[in-house]
Amino acid sequence: MSDSTDIPIRAGRKQWLSLIVLAAALSMIVLDGTVVSVALPTMITDLSLDFSEAQWVNGIYSVIFAALLLTTGRMGDRLGRRNLMVAGVLLFVAGSIIASTAADGDQLIIARFIQGIAGAFILPTTLSTVNATFRGRDRAVAFGVWGAVISGVAALGPLLGGWLTQNFNWEWIFLINVPFGIVILIATFLVVPETRAKVIAPGLDILGLLLSSIGFGALVFGLIEGGSLGWWTPIKAFEIFGFTWPTDWALSPVPIAIGIGLLCLVLFVPWERHRATAGKSAILDLTLFRFATFRWGNLVAFCIAIGEFGILFVLPLFIINAMGMSTLTAGFILAAMGIGAFISGASARHLSARFGAPTVVVIGVSVEVTGALLVSFLLAPTVSGWLLAAVLTFYGLGLGLASAQLAGTVLVDVPMEESGQGSATQSTSRQVGSAMGTAVVGAMLAAGLAFYLPTQLNTVDGLSTSEATQIEAATEQSAGSSITQIRDSGTEGQLGVDGPAVADALSAGMADASRWALWMAAGFLAVGVLGSLRLRAKSKDSAGQQAIDADTA
Repeated sequence: MSDSTDIPIRAGRKQWLSLIVLAAALSMIVLDGTVVSVALPTMITDLSLDFSEAQWVNGIYSVIFAALLLTTGRMGDRLGRRNLMVAGVLLFVAGSIIASTAADGDQLIIARFIQGIAGAFILPTTLSTVNATFRGRDRAVAFGVWGAVISGVAALGPLLGGWLTQNFNWEWIFLINVPFGIVILIATFLVVPETRAKVIAPGLDILGLLLSSIGFGALVFGLIEGGSLGWWTPIKAFEIFGFTWPTDWALSPVPIAIGIGLLCLVLFVPWERHRATAGKSAILDLTLFRFATFRWGNLVAFCIAIGEFGILFVLPLFIINAMGMSTLTAGFILAAMGIGAFISGASARHLSARFGAPTVVVIGVSVEVTGALLVSFLLAPTVSGWLLAAVLTFYGLGLGLASAQLAGTVLVDVPMEESGQGSATQSTSRQVGSAMGTAVVGAMLAAGLAFYLPTQLNTVDGLSTSEATQIEAATEQSAGSSITQIRDSGTEGQLGVDGPAVADALSAGMADASRWALWMAAGFLAVGVLGSLRLRAKSKDSAGQQAIDADTA
């Protein structure tokens, strides 16, 4: 079936059933993007993950997702969207099984890598299938459901992750995908139609895929591993494919990886231009960036994702380790952010009708900045969970306002025939931002721990320098998870009567470090505010020009 095939204006029962299946598949991968965050402290303890491994567990999913998203959208057009969605669900189930049986960090990261590939298969195919299956008023309803699933399921992720981890174990956040995926597969064959698009440009952009994948992967690798391997000179040996990078070399692998990543991304641009000029299929249609609204809108989407996923990486670690809350309580607190986003997202269209979508985006990102700063100033081991949840709800209100109105604003000047590529590009910007949020904000958290923990431990009387150094290193490597062990041991642990004082000092140091990290997230959101102001200005210019063109016609 081709997208050009005649489809009834009003959808029938089978089409609406297919929407339910597509929404279920979408919810599975959206859930996986947020459900892991609240279970991460438990994974760190159970699998003895170090700080960089914890970042990779969160970040590798988004890196692979972003790198493949544009390519898999084109593959679905050629090979059949239902076929690619089925392959994605099968891969996702396989990755979930591998993750649930992980015995160490490497196996868990590999599993998340596989899930990232699967997510890149599923997301664009569900959106394209909705676009190809529905017409007229039904299409607007279908897209509304598709968007609501993203907001609503993202809100459930931390809560579900906390409940499963506390009542069963962290493995169940992955195992639950197995029966869910099987049901989706059966239903897909029963009700989801196969659709394809007529692809004129020949070939697949393999080199573009490699350049973008290596570029994003190497850049994120450098940002995540800088703290453990050394930002410039090696502080720890690095092993890869049987090769060992020794500590006595003059240069760490980190700056080399960052340099390779930036070089690949720079080369990616002229290569994509060359493909387009030659009339061949390209991963990214760079001509879309001729529209100012598209340029600034993608910058805003990128910054919003950095802020959101940076916060989702830092706060679960702080709430569980420094505040001493359970994973379920942490899930409730973090779910407040998603609930706020869901409420404001549903009402954003009313504000848009009164003030215009670009203005609503400005308001939303401004509220996000304010919310992130409020959270950072509140951070203390003794802060009330209710107060933290209230401020996160406020942050979520901004997130919902900005996200709900951003998609249409970004695509306002993009021609209808290029809207699919435009939507995929915006999704890629968000996924790249998600990965960068974990990497950049996580790197700031690591730097903050290295700076503040020694200062706080110096306040503990009777603690020797060697003991303080060992405790500091263990806390940094475990992303704060060792605090829980020291706190639970009380005066009966190896530290004796100093145990409670050490736990308090480490919690205070983690609060200071988390504040640094949230300031970094707020900084990117502030850039998003500036971008949204430019987006609003360019949207007004575009609207004015369209009015002039209409009068001239």
